[in-house]
Amino acid sequence: MGGDSRITSISFLSLNVPIVYHPNYVAPLPLGHRFPMVKFSLLYSLLIKDAIVTTEDSYTPELPCIESLELVHTPEYVRDYYQGTLHPKAQRRIGLPWSPDLVRRTCIAVGGTILTAKLALKYGLACNTAGGTHHAFPSYGSGFCIFNDIAIAARTLQELGLVKKILIVDLDVHQGDGTAYIFQGDESVFTFSMHCQANFPGTKQKSDLDVPLVQGLDDEGYLQILSQYLGDLLTQVKPDLVIYDAGVDTHVNDLLGKLALTDTGIYRREMQVLSTCLAAGYPVACVIGGGYAEDMTSLVYRHSLLHRAAEQVYRLYRL
Repeated sequence: MGGDSRITSISFLSLNVPIVYHPNYVAPLPLGHRFPMVKFSLLYSLLIKDAIVTTEDSYTPELPCIESLELVHTPEYVRDYYQGTLHPKAQRRIGLPWSPDLVRRTCIAVGGTILTAKLALKYGLACNTAGGTHHAFPSYGSGFCIFNDIAIAARTLQELGLVKKILIVDLDVHQGDGTAYIFQGDESVFTFSMHCQANFPGTKQKSDLDVPLVQGLDDEGYLQILSQYLGDLLTQVKPDLVIYDAGVDTHVNDLLGKLALTDTGIYRREMQVLSTCLAAGYPVACVIGGGYAEDMTSLVYRHSLLHRAAEQVYRLYRL
């Protein structure tokens, strides 16, 4: 592994881009809770309806072992969350009320990102229909994030000897502060976060590369800035795997966003990221990241733009 591991050695055997989903990606929340939990099942249903994926060629993750979670999180935090014995203040910081169903949902989503990363190494590109819990720190959760699936997947693949160098491209509107903290000083994982500066979290961590964006930035401005960094980063880092957090809370109508991308801009962003990586020979594992809206149909469609772009790019490189 290292700088010479490229997609040229990977066979694009799957007819469709590999997509990962599990029915347990949805867990019950109190009525009126602002986290849009139902979006995960609605996203998969939309991808089925629009023939982006079929039930026959989608992939179902398994629960990760405790040891995988503890590659990133402290044993005490993992134990307390599993048992529901977190301090109430720590639970409030997460923002999701504890339940056995939510524990299972949290863990199966981590398993989904691990599986997505493995599939990306095999096929060149793969997408989860959940994931992107980048605000989770080693000993606590924050901002709807309990366990950091991106970090756990990265560490798991390294532990298995499947990769050495990983590039995390985090384009969620919020800085990937937990991920940045976890990998500070670790030369085997490069963290790149391009986010709205005037947004959560109030206290930013130091990624390997942070690109703070001004409030209200539109499609053209956003895509120009992204193009200034992505290609050079790939050349510099030469990763064995790219993990891409494709948050759609960059959208102009997002409830927690503060940027001004349109559906077209988000689709162009996904095409830009995936095409740039695959053209340079680097496999990409995608997670959907954040997205918040009262209109669930519009929100789910925004998230599906990642999978639609992935299907287009995958077909191009498979042929």
